[in-house]
Amino acid sequence: MSETAISIRPAQEADLPAVLALYAQPDMDDGKVLPLPVAARILDEFARYPNYTLYVAESGAAIVGAYTLLIMHNLGHLGAPSAIVEGVVVDPAAQGQGVGGAMMRHAMDEARGGGCYKLVLSSNIKRVRAHEFYDKLGFERHGISFTVRLDGEGGA
Repeated sequence: MSETAISIRPAQEADLPAVLALYAQPDMDDGKVLPLPVAARILDEFARYPNYTLYVAESGAAIVGAYTLLIMHNLGHLGAPSAIVEGVVVDPAAQGQGVGGAMMRHAMDEARGGGCYKLVLSSNIKRVRAHEFYDKLGFERHGISFTVRLDGEGGA
């Protein structure tokens, strides 16, 4: 699969089974995924947020990746918006074939087009290959990320 064969578009409800299958991967949610009706309700909630979108990457008729982008307004930084990427996932069979790079370039373009002064993401400290991938795309390691679990589950 060449990167030119990858298209990225906002997800639709019909895409949710494929997206949930991607999130079921061991490196993501380890087989635990939302029931389809719950996922559909959450996708509907996205539409209520300004500039909050689940994107899917397609190769042919197959969904091979997904990510979420939130562009948010700020009072700091002279009102310049910023963007957050979350839930980046690529089908294991499509990894190393340009899907992740295409999605992150798409996210950068969307953020740039939204007037954002920065695009941020976080990655589990154990995901060394993912960190190398983001380094190659021009992301810089910056600051320290902190998290606190609010669901009573251990770890971050």
